[in-house]
Amino acid sequence: MLTFPTPSSLSSYWQDSFLLKQHLQEFLNLDSETLEAKLAAGQQQMAELGNKDFDWEKATAFYSDKVGEIYLFDLGAWHLASRDYIGDMLKLIADRAQGRVLDFGGGIGTHAIGAALCPQVEQVIYCDINPISCGFFRYRVKQMGLEHKITCYQEIPENETFDTILCFDVLEHLPNPSQQLLKFHQALKQQGQIILNWYFSKGINQEFPFHLDDPQIINDFFHTLQTNFLEVFHTYQITTRCYHKWST
Repeated sequence: MLTFPTPSSLSSYWQDSFLLKQHLQEFLNLDSETLEAKLAAGQQQMAELGNKDFDWEKATAFYSDKVGEIYLFDLGAWHLASRDYIGDMLKLIADRAQGRVLDFGGGIGTHAIGAALCPQVEQVIYCDINPISCGFFRYRVKQMGLEHKITCYQEIPENETFDTILCFDVLEHLPNPSQQLLKFHQALKQQGQIILNWYFSKGINQEFPFHLDDPQIINDFFHTLQTNFLEVFHTYQITTRCYHKWST
């Protein structure tokens, strides 16, 4: 398996995932044993909640109001278990991100923190509709002394443009991901790059009942992607892809 050099700005990630466990424990006021139990149960609880309450017509309310703290544990467990995979995503960000960066659907904030630590990045706009995720992320930012470089929103600020747009594990949660791609295209500067991934599947055992898997919507997504963006090759062995706008 190929390994890639770690930028000095990201060296702390491989020590403790930017203090993720410590931040979760402090923010939620949990002892370590309780935190471990909640992390272990996070994905199953999210799947159960999705099977019970998820409705595409109310998807925004599901992520903003229903998931609560469970989503922190689900995402936290995934990030901790996938340290090297996410580490390569952070290395890709370090290679390509610059200027003003938008992290759309930033979740627990690992990617936004990684971007903010890159010297060529001037500002990071973190955006997530879940108020608990936003609260947790603000706590992390303060603890890491990055308040001067990161701003947190629940919606993308209007009429803003960005040199880099990040969107990880989000598009499959949207009822119309093609529409979101077009919004990204409008917000991305002409010479900018977008770094994103997707997982259009409900999983082998329906563990992701809140993921989009409609064939027609997915076909529309790839048509929109391919007619508006051109892929920029990278050598990291991850599903994350990088694009820029088609030149006109």
